[in-house]
Amino acid sequence: MELFHRAYGEGPPLIVLHGLFGAGGNWHTLSSKHFGEIYSTYALDLRNHGSSPHSDEFDYPSMAADVVEFAGAHGLDRVHLLGHSLGGKVAMHVAIKWPDLVDHLVVADMSPLRARSGHDDIIEALQSVDFARVESRADADALLAKRIPSEPVRQFLLKNLKRGDSGRYAWKMNLPAIVRNYSKIGEALPDGVFEGPTLFLRGTRSRYIEPEDEAAISRIFPNATIEDIDAGHWIHAERPQEFADAVIHFLSVRQTARTSSPASA
Repeated sequence: MELFHRAYGEGPPLIVLHGLFGAGGNWHTLSSKHFGEIYSTYALDLRNHGSSPHSDEFDYPSMAADVVEFAGAHGLDRVHLLGHSLGGKVAMHVAIKWPDLVDHLVVADMSPLRARSGHDDIIEALQSVDFARVESRADADALLAKRIPSEPVRQFLLKNLKRGDSGRYAWKMNLPAIVRNYSKIGEALPDGVFEGPTLFLRGTRSRYIEPEDEAAISRIFPNATIEDIDAGHWIHAERPQEFADAVIHFLSVRQTARTSSPASA
């Protein structure tokens, strides 16, 4: 599947993968003002999200294969890979199944184990929007507000709003396919190990990576470190500067160490 993407900057390639209900555009500021200053940054729309194609298939093997196909189509033999939440799980799949493709792996607030946190309330809210009653973004926001009191969450979801060819509003995402395959999104990683440099960034006010997950992280990613950021699940949106600094420091320091090591000489 040919994924839609946005490209920024020049340098070693960095692929960025968004979370559930998101899109590559959510990473525009970080990609343009931070990552793009150092790396050729590719912010992808995963299948059934943003401007990428829709498909009845929606699982981690399919999404990981899409990323590998993207890298091949753009002549990227080896990349840094950064993913948040759903995108983090996709990135982990790529790393353990295609380890030669991934130079450094960064996972933002996602465990390799089965997910504990659900999105049932958000799914119900998205499904409840009657677009026959939506004449504006404000109308859609008012309908979501009946089930989602958090304005930041609503504003994030409303980035999926589009006006169709008929003039009516609709969701960009393939919500029916996401809902049908939702149980697959919580699945744990398949068996495998990625031995490359890996960074897990954990939101201290999030429950996506619990202390008991650390043993599994060490087993599957033996060269991993875990760093905490004082934020909730959307750590890149809540603490963008701290998040960018942590990612860039990890990539630059570990890259320098690998380049200067005797094994790579």
